[in-house]
Amino acid sequence: MVDTKAVPAPVVPVPAGPAQRWLARLSFLVAAAAAVLVITVAGVRGSVGLLLVGGVGMAVALAGAWWFLSHRGVLRWLAALLVAGAPLTIAVLYARARLVWVVVLFAVLWPAALAAGRRALATPGAAGPHEYATPPPRRPYLIMNPRSGGGKVGRFDLVARARELGAQVALLEGQVSVVELARQAVRDGADLLGVAGGDGTQALVAGVAAEHGLPFMVISAGTRNHFALDLGLDRDDPATCLDALADGVELRVDLGRIGGRTFVNNASFGAYAAVVQSPAYRDDKTRTTLDMLPDLLTGHEGPRLRVIAGDLDLTGPQAVLISNNPYGSEDVAGLGRRPRLDGGVLGVLAVTVHGAVDAAALVGGRRWSKAVVTRTVTEAVVEADAPSIPVGIDGEAVSMPTPVRCTVRRGALRVRVPRRRPGVPAPPPELDWTRLRRLALSIGRP
Repeated sequence: MVDTKAVPAPVVPVPAGPAQRWLARLSFLVAAAAAVLVITVAGVRGSVGLLLVGGVGMAVALAGAWWFLSHRGVLRWLAALLVAGAPLTIAVLYARARLVWVVVLFAVLWPAALAAGRRALATPGAAGPHEYATPPPRRPYLIMNPRSGGGKVGRFDLVARARELGAQVALLEGQVSVVELARQAVRDGADLLGVAGGDGTQALVAGVAAEHGLPFMVISAGTRNHFALDLGLDRDDPATCLDALADGVELRVDLGRIGGRTFVNNASFGAYAAVVQSPAYRDDKTRTTLDMLPDLLTGHEGPRLRVIAGDLDLTGPQAVLISNNPYGSEDVAGLGRRPRLDGGVLGVLAVTVHGAVDAAALVGGRRWSKAVVTRTVTEAVVEADAPSIPVGIDGEAVSMPTPVRCTVRRGALRVRVPRRRPGVPAPPPELDWTRLRRLALSIGRP
C-alpha cells in the first residue's frame, strides 16, 4: 500500500450580505413560478407526462451518445441517428400537445432560478493569488515555437516585438532540445525564461526556471493555452503577454511532478493518454479519437489501472486525470478552468463508465455521477498490470514505467505576468439547495 496524504477541500463560507439573501429568495420564487406554470397549464397528469417524455427523450439521446462512442461501423451511425432523432421526436410530441410555449418559458425561468441561486451563493471579493512587485528582467531569454498554434509566433510578430523589448529570442527548429536551450541560457546569464508555445513546452522550461529560482513568462502562442488561461492571460492576443517584460508582477504557483518531469496542467492516464499516444493523433485528432475509443471505453484495450490517492484505492478506471490543483467542480474532463494554481495540492479525477446509465450521469456533473470520483491530495500513485503505461503530460505523449507517482511542489514557480491582464474570474459555486434555503430564510447574518 502506498502512503498518500489526503487534503480536505476548503470550506467556502456562506455569504451574508442582504443582496445575497434577496437573490436566494428570488431563486426560489422563480423556480416555484416555473413549476406552477407547468402544473397550471398542463395539469398534474400532463405535467408528469411532460417531464416523463422529456426525461425519456434525454435518456435515449444520452444512451445513443454512449453507443456512438463505444461502437464502430453501422451501430455507430445508427446511434448518431438516435441522438439526432430523440430531441426531434420530443419537439413533435410537445407541438402536437400544444405545449411548446410552456417548454420554452420553462426553459427561460428554470435557468434564471439557477443563475440567481449561484449568484446568491457566490463569495464576493474572493482573493486571488498574491502579486509580488519585482523589477523588470535585464536579460530575458524567450524560446518560441514558430509552428505552435498554427503559426501564432509569425502571425502576431512576436519575435520582433520581444526583441524591441530587449529579450533574446531563440526559435525552436529541427530536433533542438528545449530543455538544453533553457539550461544554456541560464549558464549564459539569463535572468528570466519564457516560452511562446504549447503547454508541453511550457512545462519543460518551467521546470528549468523553477530549478534555478528564475522567473518564468508564459506567452499564449499554443493551441489551447490552458496554463495561460488559468494564469488569467489573454489567449486571443499573445503579444499582450510580452507587456510583462516592461510592466509586470510576479505570481507564485505550484508545479506538478511525475516521474522526474514537471507538469503545469495535468497528467492523464487510460483512455485519453492512449489516444494522445497514437502516432495518428497529431494528424487527425477527431478521427483517431473516434477510432480508438470503443476498445478503450469497453475495456478491451489498454492496461488495467489502479489509482491510490489519500483514502481512495480504485481499480479499473478507464481514465484518470491528475492535475496541478483541482479543476472546477463541474469539469469532468480537465478542459475547463482551475480556480487557483497556488493551493499546494493535486486534483485527482477517475472515471469508470460501465454503460449508458453511467455515461448519462456524467452529463449531470460529477456531483451526481457515481462514475466519477475525485480527491484533493498532495500525492497520488497510478499502478497497472503492465510494466509501462502511456501518459499524457500536458498533452504530450510519453510512456512511463509503473508505478507512476505524482506529487506537487507548492509555490515552486515564479511566473511573471502583465500587470494589466484579463485575470481569472471567481469560480461559480456549486448549487447547494440546503445552503440556499438557509440563506433565503435568514434575516440577519446566516
